[in-house]
Amino acid sequence: MNRILIVDDSSMARTLIRRSLEVCGFDELNVLEASNGVNAMEVLRNNPIDMVFTDLNMPEMDGEGLLKRIKSSPRLNHIPVVVISSKKSSATERKLIAEHAVA
Repeated sequence: MNRILIVDDSSMARTLIRRSLEVCGFDELNVLEASNGVNAMEVLRNNPIDMVFTDLNMPEMDGEGLLKRIKSSPRLNHIPVVVISSKKSSATERKLIAEHAVA
């Protein structure tokens, strides 16, 4: 695994995730970034991606919409998705994560 997509509308959050991966020894990764689900789908269409880290709360297309699109696509549904949220998760979010996401 060497190509990661980080999706969050906060550039600070994207930087924090990237640095956390580096601290954990994943400094050889090729990391791409997107600020929302729409941009993420564009990146996924144009680049081979091995794993996605996504926030749930974003404008245009949120993490839930992105997760559903990834998992419903025969070309993308093999990609592991890690869901990140700063808010306490609701029952709906926990169900979504249980059905489709890594964590």
